[in-house]
Amino acid sequence: MVTTTRTRGRTARIPGGPDGRAMLVIALVDRTGSGLWAAVSVLYFTYVSGLSVAQVGILAALAGAVGIAGAPIGGHLADRLPLTRVLAALQLLRAVASLGLLTTHDYTLLLLLSALGGLGDRAASVLTRLYATRVAGPDRVRYQALNRTVANAGWALGGLGAAAALALGTTAAYRWLLLGDALSFLAAALLTLRCAEPPSPTRTVAGSGGPVPAGRPATPWRDRTYLAYVATETVLFLDDAVFKVGLPLWIAHAANVPHGLAPLLMVLNNVMVVVLQVPLARFGATTAAARRLLLPLSAAFALGGVAMTLSATGGTLGATLLLTAAAALFTLAEMLHATVSWELSVALAPDSAQGAYLGVHGLAQSAQRSIGPLAVTAAIAAGPAGWSLFGAAIAATCLIQHRTVRSRLTGIPLSVPPVTVSEHR
Repeated sequence: MVTTTRTRGRTARIPGGPDGRAMLVIALVDRTGSGLWAAVSVLYFTYVSGLSVAQVGILAALAGAVGIAGAPIGGHLADRLPLTRVLAALQLLRAVASLGLLTTHDYTLLLLLSALGGLGDRAASVLTRLYATRVAGPDRVRYQALNRTVANAGWALGGLGAAAALALGTTAAYRWLLLGDALSFLAAALLTLRCAEPPSPTRTVAGSGGPVPAGRPATPWRDRTYLAYVATETVLFLDDAVFKVGLPLWIAHAANVPHGLAPLLMVLNNVMVVVLQVPLARFGATTAAARRLLLPLSAAFALGGVAMTLSATGGTLGATLLLTAAAALFTLAEMLHATVSWELSVALAPDSAQGAYLGVHGLAQSAQRSIGPLAVTAAIAAGPAGWSLFGAAIAATCLIQHRTVRSRLTGIPLSVPPVTVSEHR
């Protein structure tokens, strides 16, 4: 009896009820499959498909470029069609794209399939956030923190599975990893179809018998404040490029740091997110609190840049400690920004067009994937001081965002959408 009570207590703390818990399972399955493929995608295209370095680069760039369109398209559809059906369809699209890669080595088809996969990836990411917004209600920030923790665990599991398979070093091993990725999307689609459709504000208004808002529907493309907010978000997402490109490249060219430190800092990043993301989420549980977090976020970015600069001035031990501190600070910035972004991106959007607005917000992360590597390589090319300038620029952007959203958020005391309970049929 005691065990049952404790179990119920733990599950009750997950926002969104049964559907919220189901979506966390889906996130784990999805990201485990993605982790399998992300670790070997370049190797697969090189050794199995026989592509050159230039061809692999073009393929990745095209997938990223097409993926940018996935966020607004997915958000637009979700405001007009049942969310779970659209999300399941996107998972099936990703599964078809992955399975298709197994069937051909034709470069044109590989480009097409990779583009479809990129489109599905970005659209599914936005709709997962929208589902959390609708099903978790005022607890959406905490739910997103749980989702991110589970997703990171999935990435780690997938990476471990890929490492074990790569030890074999065979073509069959690469194919099995890609098949595992495709099957994870198929499983995610089937599990999504079992979830209840969360209520959207537009259906709530129509079904209540109340007046339906007249005039043109809200659109983010004419909302200057939201577009300015998204522009600042593109800069704040640069922490992703720090870990994927900046730190590894800086360490690779540093004479006073062991190259083996780079993967260890990635592990530190992953562990910190898994352990601290949920506890930190409580500091951004309301709209006003999320906006206030932009100030410590600004400090974290600035100090991270300074630590990177100082790492070039000492011996091996000092440089290692400073780079570890920089990684910890940028990870803290990553977690704080995630908390702020989850709340403000929804609070600034009208209830009747949440999908469209979150779709446009998704452009920030997609665009960062293109400009991020350029920004961090420019910082490295500028020498040690470049990192301080890099951190200071992002810190200043935090302050700009803090001011940009101030007038829009006046009169929004709490983060409570009109509907917080799933519809069960």
